Amino acid sequence: MNELKQKIALFIDADNAPASKFEDVLSEVAKYGVVTIRKAYGNWKSPTLRPWEELLLEHAIQPIQQYDLTKGKNASDMALVIDAMDVMYTKNIDVMCFISSDCDFTPMVTRAIAEGKVVLGFGQRKTPLPFVNACSKFLFLDQPGSVEEVNVSKPKNIKSDTKLIALLRQGIEANEDDDGWADLGAVGSNISNRTSFDCRNYGFKNLSSLFKAIDLFELKRGQDRSYLVRDARRSKKN
Repeated sequence: MNELKQKIALFIDADNAPASKFEDVLSEVAKYGVVTIRKAYGNWKSPTLRPWEELLLEHAIQPIQQYDLTKGKNASDMALVIDAMDVMYTKNIDVMCFISSDCDFTPMVTRAIAEGKVVLGFGQRKTPLPFVNACSKFLFLDQPGSVEEVNVSKPKNIKSDTKLIALLRQGIEANEDDDGWADLGAVGSNISNRTSFDCRNYGFKNLSSLFKAIDLFELKRGQDRSYLVRDARRSKKN
């Protein structure tokens, strides 16, 4: 399907999402198609939602009012899940997008994935991993300031992320030739098909920049000028 023609439903948990990052979300979502449904959930009488309230008319977002009926219980979450299920089964939607840092939507995301939908997630770094990992792709809205800052100050921290390193190595192993070199695009596709990984969550604009920042890998240009990547341990064996 032509991604530019895909229809997207956008659900906003206004109680658990920063309004200041909504433009960034729209920019990312536009890569996947056209947003035909936009709904935001919360107690709109609460002063904490004023930043979102200012965006409603500008971006044609439908506010869904939910009072805090019981202390400690979030009625907005329940309403969002009900509406999302309804949209999934009654509307012609290809992509479902959730803006929240709340783990309550994990079962909803899992069901949407099982129904063949692409699910995009956006939230802060406090978002529980089950929700992050359940999405087709998840982007943190409170990323580090600049790519340059991360490249200089964070490579050691990245190297110590054993799960990330294992994920990158697995992507290479699934596509490597006899000498251990793998097409970077194929590596990225393999990783994306298995996880909600996005290099921007680590402060890098693209996968090649991420690999360059980690001295556990080698990167070079192939004959068609595309990047090839290899686990540095392979070169030591040769």
